[in-house]
Amino acid sequence: MKKLKIKNDEIHELVVGETIAFPKYTTQLMNLANSNAQGTRPKVVGQMSELIQEFTGNDIKSWEVWYKERNPDAIQNATDRIYDMVKNFQKSILLIDRGMIERWVEDLVVNKTFVGLRFQEAILKKIAEAKGENYRLANPSEESQGIDGYIGYVPVSIKPLSYQSKGNLVEEIAVQMVFYEKKKDGLVIYYDF
Repeated sequence: MKKLKIKNDEIHELVVGETIAFPKYTTQLMNLANSNAQGTRPKVVGQMSELIQEFTGNDIKSWEVWYKERNPDAIQNATDRIYDMVKNFQKSILLIDRGMIERWVEDLVVNKTFVGLRFQEAILKKIAEAKGENYRLANPSEESQGIDGYIGYVPVSIKPLSYQSKGNLVEEIAVQMVFYEKKKDGLVIYYDF
């Protein structure tokens, strides 16, 4: 069996016929600005996956004409949003000095790491409060049995929601399961006991 790999830049060149070069780091900054400004969301530029299905042509120039006829202001609107965010970045970057970077690194490495690794306790505490029970973290012996803690006298195991979709897991945990899903603004907890 033969194996080939096509890199993203090469795919672009094979399909479009040319690549556009940008100065170093600029695409990373524009991507970040776009992410914050949501400049290329469907409400701004259209639902691209649907539009490409509607398009009956087969070359880039036809696609450009077809797309711009149906979405005449989309490129300008997206550009305006992203450019405004880049201007915000330009102002913000002037505020960053070595001291700020050091405080940010310390917060990330010390505080956020500690919180991220200890959020199981927050989950136990939140469920215990909701149930009017006490809680405690598991000891090392209990942890070896897949127990992360207790709510009242009930042993629980805390796993990410994606754990449920993993087939053929070696471990079998015979305790109440608590699942969590990380969201941008916190955790969503799922339990049934």
